[in-house]
Amino acid sequence: MALEAGRRLGPYEVLSPIGAGGMGEVYKARDTRLGRDVAVKVLPQHLSENAEFKQRFEIEARAISALTHPHICTLYDVGNQDGLEFLVMELLEGESLVDRLGKGPLPMEQVLRYGIEIADALEKAHRSGIVHRDLKPGNVMLTKSGVKLLDFGLAKLREATGAPFSSGLSRLATQDQRSAPLTERGTVLGTYQYMSPEQVEGGEADARSDIFALGAVLYEMATGRKAFTGKSPASLMGAILRDEPEPISEITPLTPPAFARVVKTCLAKDPEHRFETAHDVKLQLQWIAEGGSQAGVAAPIASRRRNREKLAWVAAAVGFAAAALLAVGYIRRAPVAPRSVRFEVPTPPEVVSIDMPRISPDGKYLAFNATDSSGKTKIWLRPLNALAAQPLAGTEGTTRPFWSPDSRFLGFFAEGKLKKIDIGGGPPQKICDAPTGADGTWSPKGVILFDGLPPDPIYRVPAAGGTPIAIVKKDAARKEVQIGWPEFLPDGKHFLFLSQVQKTENNAYRIGSLDSSETKPLMPAQTLVTYAPPGYLLFVRDRTLVAQRFDPNALKTVGEPVPLAEQIGTNAIGLARFSVSRQGTLAYRTGEAGSRLIWVDRSGKEIGTVGDPAEIGNPSMTSRGDRLAFNLADPRTGRSSIWVRDLGRGVNSRFSFGATDEICPLWSPDGSRLVFSNATDSGWEIQEKGTGGEEEVKTLVKPSAGADRTVASDWSRDGRYIAYSQRSAETGWDIWMLPTFGDRKPMPFVKTGFAELLPVFSPDGKYVAYQSNESGRQEIYVRGFPGPGSKWQISSGGGTEPSWRVDGKEIFYRAADQKLMTVEVAAGKEGLQAGTPQPLFLARVQTGGARNKYLPSADGQRFLVVGPLSRESMVPTAVVLNWSADLPR
Repeated sequence: MALEAGRRLGPYEVLSPIGAGGMGEVYKARDTRLGRDVAVKVLPQHLSENAEFKQRFEIEARAISALTHPHICTLYDVGNQDGLEFLVMELLEGESLVDRLGKGPLPMEQVLRYGIEIADALEKAHRSGIVHRDLKPGNVMLTKSGVKLLDFGLAKLREATGAPFSSGLSRLATQDQRSAPLTERGTVLGTYQYMSPEQVEGGEADARSDIFALGAVLYEMATGRKAFTGKSPASLMGAILRDEPEPISEITPLTPPAFARVVKTCLAKDPEHRFETAHDVKLQLQWIAEGGSQAGVAAPIASRRRNREKLAWVAAAVGFAAAALLAVGYIRRAPVAPRSVRFEVPTPPEVVSIDMPRISPDGKYLAFNATDSSGKTKIWLRPLNALAAQPLAGTEGTTRPFWSPDSRFLGFFAEGKLKKIDIGGGPPQKICDAPTGADGTWSPKGVILFDGLPPDPIYRVPAAGGTPIAIVKKDAARKEVQIGWPEFLPDGKHFLFLSQVQKTENNAYRIGSLDSSETKPLMPAQTLVTYAPPGYLLFVRDRTLVAQRFDPNALKTVGEPVPLAEQIGTNAIGLARFSVSRQGTLAYRTGEAGSRLIWVDRSGKEIGTVGDPAEIGNPSMTSRGDRLAFNLADPRTGRSSIWVRDLGRGVNSRFSFGATDEICPLWSPDGSRLVFSNATDSGWEIQEKGTGGEEEVKTLVKPSAGADRTVASDWSRDGRYIAYSQRSAETGWDIWMLPTFGDRKPMPFVKTGFAELLPVFSPDGKYVAYQSNESGRQEIYVRGFPGPGSKWQISSGGGTEPSWRVDGKEIFYRAADQKLMTVEVAAGKEGLQAGTPQPLFLARVQTGGARNKYLPSADGQRFLVVGPLSRESMVPTAVVLNWSADLPR
């Protein structure tokens, strides 16, 4: 558990977290006795009871305490308090070698200096009987005073008796190494790449194993590349055991050949062929640094060559010297070509559903919205220099976060409000009411823009708090159905947004301004767009992430888009799983978007699936349970149409073929017809079509004046009424009834200033269950039908999405904590009698606004759930440092 600021561990007062890993959490703390800042490493309490983990922690303490060296992190103290084991160490200021390598290879003079210092530290450790066993750039700190070697958590003390530690300890260390993230696309991270062949084969590690790792580190410092790579753990291990790294001279031709020979000797497969000690490596590097080989040729040979040719060169000596000086000066001034660095951030093991990544403007933090195994949705934060992400307290029930320009705050929507939270600590702060808020952007001038549901405008509000003001509204002349995904441009005045219209092929990016209500088109669009310095727009086109040159002063694009990554997850509302920082860090997630249909029993156990994962929504099942209708989004266009699945045959067939979005299908009681919502020029209409295939589509309901959306929820069992929800500017969501007889004139059933949604008939048609926020939060209510009549509250503690068992004896709904609830009900003389709500299981369903995220079977013993993609399908988040280096010049 993370320690809070102010917590005391003996005389040490915790100030702030620094990082965390598998072996502990590290905090900046204050030594109140000596008045100095220190680093405190704490073994997590849940590991303290594990004898093997605790043994490793004690090994680290013993290993470091035995070492006093200017290039090894100093251990000050060891303690235990309230069951917490902790180390107190020197607090280092500087940059880790892995961060420095993210900027490219190091100059040779730095490679040699750092290499000498690392070898000197290893020499001290080896002479003290300690093998580091985990030497890598992440364990090397570059400070003003030089290199500091860190983390002897995997070190193995060689006792004077030669007795090894338990095999369990060695086994545990190996497992830790194998948990390092690996990419399947050629870049491999983690301890694996610095392991010697004998470690890979499970053999004993000695000082020569550290020398192998030192060779890999020297190679990477000189070239900017890892010595060994692979597409999987097996291929990487094979490369370490079998392959030779690409010659350094082919990557950096000016590297002294003597240095290349030192690295090659360190990386010998057979330990017998490596340098015997780190002292030997240090001497070789010192000799090269002192000029022992001027051009990679041995000094005595160079001397004889100079004697033979001395007379021939005397006349030209001055000219050559001047040319050499000019060349050296030019080379030193010439900029090193930038390189990108790629790695992957794994999804936390507790997470079962994860949203798009949001990289901070300074490129130091990765934030994302995620749901854990307990059903709680929060913002998670991962410093890129840390080993794990942590959820942010106070962000429960959030939507996608967005960053402040200074990377200090995250903005988010929860509980109908726009809030912000300081990532350094403290509770969330309310900015404004935003009952339908979804995504936002924050300008350097302290203005936030945010969007909402399809009928909503784009609002502006001061980041310090205030009342939202509509700055861009949907344009009926352009037949816009939704506007959203605002993105500020560098001047903090202009912004981009996505304009979605009836025909998705006409969707466009438009440019707005804070000082005008006018907007102008920029170019065709499919997804959200992001601006990235020094002048690019990043967006997704046909599931390929691309970069387009953009002039922020002229507000015009230049040239053609350049592809960056393929198979980027997107959806019908323009979501694309990527973000980019202002300083050149790109984060994205590949893979399929969408949901899967899962059968679960009353305990929540998965007992089957229906079809393949896809962007499925709003399902409806026939009364006989033989066919399923749903809307399905085309991954290329984002447009939704109605499909029908024959559950017996396992075959899908397309039902609707309109030019606009068609969603929310609903079966007639006899299964002969479907009604659905269609996005037309006048708004969302309810339309009807027979399932025979030849009948034309006809309109049943057009939105009332001032309304923009209608969604059918249920059809009474006797076929006489269709219940639907309609949203208007005046009263928001209301419940209406459409008679299928007589004059077929719609009539309001529940129409108030609150949001009433998702009406469903009881099997006998005498009651209607629905959700409403009249109490201040969503709850489930039942009213008599056709009314007027009494009203009963069914849920307690919040509830959405009601449904009835086919015999009318149970009502199901989803609670605020995502549990599926059941309430026994019975009709009595005084109306409906309801029991106490009881939880059935945690219902992990798709996020966002949708109808019928679960469907009960006729007997109420099974449920068809529209769930997120499985844990196994979640790919890591790819991070690219200096992403623009890959663009053509």
